[in-house]
Amino acid sequence: MDRQTLASSSSSSISSSISPQPPAEDSWVDTYRKLLPRWLAFSSTSREVIPIEISRVNQFDAARLDIEMSAMLKEQLVKVFSLTKPGMLFQYEPELDAFLEFLIWRFSIWVDKPTPGNALMNLRYRDEHAFETSSKVRTGLEGPGLTVSQKIWYCIATVGGQYVWARLQSFSAFRRWGDTEQRSLGRRSWFLLQRVEGIYKATSFVNLLIFLLTGRYRSLIERALKARLVYESPHMNRSVSFEYMNRQLVWNEFSEMLLLLLPLLNSSSVKNFLRPFSKDKSSSSERDEALCPICQTTPTTPFLALPCQHRYCYYCLRTRCSASSAFRCSRCNELVIAMQRHGVTVNKTTQNE
Repeated sequence: MDRQTLASSSSSSISSSISPQPPAEDSWVDTYRKLLPRWLAFSSTSREVIPIEISRVNQFDAARLDIEMSAMLKEQLVKVFSLTKPGMLFQYEPELDAFLEFLIWRFSIWVDKPTPGNALMNLRYRDEHAFETSSKVRTGLEGPGLTVSQKIWYCIATVGGQYVWARLQSFSAFRRWGDTEQRSLGRRSWFLLQRVEGIYKATSFVNLLIFLLTGRYRSLIERALKARLVYESPHMNRSVSFEYMNRQLVWNEFSEMLLLLLPLLNSSSVKNFLRPFSKDKSSSSERDEALCPICQTTPTTPFLALPCQHRYCYYCLRTRCSASSAFRCSRCNELVIAMQRHGVTVNKTTQNE
């Protein structure tokens, strides 16, 4: 009997160890409470905004390219009215600028496409409001484009604002509000416009400093609308080469330097200095002696340069002697000390007086 009870007890213990007991009904609640903090921590980290750096140079270049594009369109449109009455198109210049800006906005931002400058710089506008609340962040460049209200306000601020301000400036200048009486309405409006312009420039300067520090929102309109420029493709470089621009800048500086220095040089002295190195000496020797060496025409009032006895125009010889204290003859390269006409010798010192 004892052996049977021991065998049954051992078999029951083995069977209980082989077949596990079913979990309690509220065990999933304990498991949920244990895993909930981990899930919240993981979801909060996935929603963190990844800091991205957008090149400030790219954003400034995009704005400059948009301005150049508008200028090119304006130049082509002005050529269409080249045969009209002169000055007629100048009265409607603000309307023309607003029309071109509206066309650029209509076929770029309104249809969710970047502007020409932004497209060349691989940039696009992103709604920062929607991006900050989104949970799907992988590269930091995700995010939807601008909403309809943002696009409309962008058009009103850029196109309409610039047009209204240009018209106010031209109207106040035409009416001479700044020259009216001190307490008149025009004078007060003029001071109000100047104050508004000063406040706008000051806030724009502050926004520029913030933009240089953070790299976000290059203008006040973009900051007010929360429209940020981000890269459209993370694996695309800038499409603009600056080699041509660098060469153009070098040649512009060189030409400006020449325009500054050339009027200061005496052309006759430079020619006389380079004459001995000239290869075409036979043509100079065969030159007609009756022509003035300076203007290459027949002198109406001929004067002889002493001591070389070459014929010159009075005006040519007089101006060269007045400009240079050591004027040399263009043919023989001798120093001219006097000029003679009809046997009367005039010294160079007396003619300068």
